[in-house]
Amino acid sequence: MSKLKFKSIFISDAHLGSKGSQAEKLLDFLNRSTADAIYLVGDIIDGWQLNKKWHWPESHGKVLKKLISFAKEGKKIIYISGNHDDFLRKIGNLNLGNIKICSEFTHETKSKKKYLVIHGDQYDNIVSNARWLALIGDIAYNFTLIINRYINRLRKLLGYDYVAISAWLKRRVKLAVNFVSDYEKRISEAALIKKMDGVICGHIHHAELRKIGSIEYLNCGDWVESCTALVENINGEMQIINWSCKKQIKELFDRINSKTKIIPQGIAA
Repeated sequence: MSKLKFKSIFISDAHLGSKGSQAEKLLDFLNRSTADAIYLVGDIIDGWQLNKKWHWPESHGKVLKKLISFAKEGKKIIYISGNHDDFLRKIGNLNLGNIKICSEFTHETKSKKKYLVIHGDQYDNIVSNARWLALIGDIAYNFTLIINRYINRLRKLLGYDYVAISAWLKRRVKLAVNFVSDYEKRISEAALIKKMDGVICGHIHHAELRKIGSIEYLNCGDWVESCTALVENINGEMQIINWSCKKQIKELFDRINSKTKIIPQGIAA
């Protein structure tokens, strides 16, 4: 089977252990891709949901087994803790062979650019200063996901592609737009203070790749709704891959099969 080859893969917000996690799609992406390093940019395991009610389908366990198999093959796995898997922060920095657990990391690209890799909840005013409000928001978000599942079942029957309802709302509701904009600004300023060229994060379930001032802001998105990953290709360029977009997946594999060079649109690293 042909595989997509990358220098690095960045995945965030898989929320394994929650009913909303699209672990099957993530597993499919991991099975059809390879990289020297895989960054897990927080909220891979949803401790909040597991504390409420145990939910661990076979596919969720298979994702973890696949990641462990990558480590056994000699690939680097860097697990950066988020707010939903904050139990890992109590452990502190830990090295387990090719697996590293930490709260943040510096990624250096082929061209020696440095990126702050961090989940990002530290720069979310609600999570940082009003955890009770964050928990209410989590309940509301899970309700949106239930609606999202039913809508997309209907879309699938009608032959349409998957659509992320929450992501659609974030782009159109003023309060949500302001929240996303404030988050992006705060985390970019943090990267600038640390004298980085850019920041790679997750947390807000909104994939993005753009410049904010002199800082390259890159958000991995999530594997609850949009099913997106950030990748650094073998040429050192950054790209967002949408694993829900059948057209993009087909184009990526068509390029491999035709033995043409993959030159994605993105930021040259």
